[in-house]
Parts: sequence; structure tokens; C-alpha cells
Amino acid sequence: MNPFLALNMPGGPEIIILFFLILILFGAKKLPELARGMGQAVNEFRKAKDDFNRELETANPNAVQVQENKDKQPFVPAPTAAPAAPPAPVAPVAPPTNSVN
Repeated sequence: MNPFLALNMPGGPEIIILFFLILILFGAKKLPELARGMGQAVNEFRKAKDDFNRELETANPNAVQVQENKDKQPFVPAPTAAPAAPPAPVAPVAPPTNSVN
């Protein structure tokens, strides 16, 4: 069995089961408060990330390069190496003579 199969994102049935478990654990009255708290936490995290990026940019403007969408970025082909020179011809070598005295 492949161990990476356990790392997949939950699909439709798993999400529904998780939703019902959360509904049972927290109750219908607490779910809006829970969702609101999660939304505020995500907003705080995003705000802290933006502040950190802004701080880096003011320290060194070339340090942070924001790429919103890779599809919008211009395509820059990778540099190619120059073609290799053909190998130099090898001069023939006479076979060694074996003389016994």
C-alpha cells in the first residue's frame, strides 16, 4: 500500500461526514460562532502576512517579488547552452613493438 494515499484531500463524502461530526460535537447554535471565529483568524493571518511582506519591501524593495498568477507572468524561456564544438580528430598511433633481447 502506498503511504501517500493517506495524504489525499478529503472528497465529497468525507466532507459531509466531517460536517455532521462537527455539527454533533458543537451543536447548531455554536456553528455560526465557530465559522465567524475561523473567518476572523484567517483575516488576521492574512493581515499579518501582508504586514510582514510590506515590512520586507520597505527594508529592501528588491527582496519581495509578488507573483499574483503564474498565467499572467510573461514566458521567459530558459537560457540554452551554445552548441558543443565537434571533437578534434585523433591522430593514429602505431602499435607498440615487442622486442625481446
